[in-house]
Amino acid sequence: MALTDSQTSAIIYHGESPAPIKLATAVSKGDVIGWAVTGGGWKQADASTDADTAIPIHARCIAASDGVIGQHITAYFGEVTMGGRFSGATVGGAVYASATAGQYTQTIPATTGDATTVIGYAMSPTRLTLFPSMNKESESA
Repeated sequence: MALTDSQTSAIIYHGESPAPIKLATAVSKGDVIGWAVTGGGWKQADASTDADTAIPIHARCIAASDGVIGQHITAYFGEVTMGGRFSGATVGGAVYASATAGQYTQTIPATTGDATTVIGYAMSPTRLTLFPSMNKESESA
């Protein structure tokens, strides 16, 4: 079975290094967020090099709540343990930002230029421990 991220009903069991951010897109609680170089602002992380960004939006933090464009919310820049929105994760397997904005995957992005940084691990089929990366990036060659 593969990790499924419903992007709803997130339960954050633990979050470290909270800080306020101003959103440039709407987010759901638990979404992985990054700073968009193209267009600027805090947006849902997106591993792909799609037409909107031309480069990936690397994972930097995790939304502590739902939010809309222009709203200030709290985001966690440190370790986060989360469940509620996941099923089918391979226990012990690496987790990446998905090519679907704001979501998580256990399939390493493989398209040239896609973000490939490991941002966490599955602790159970329904719970992830995440470590957003503030300093390190990697991309598929």
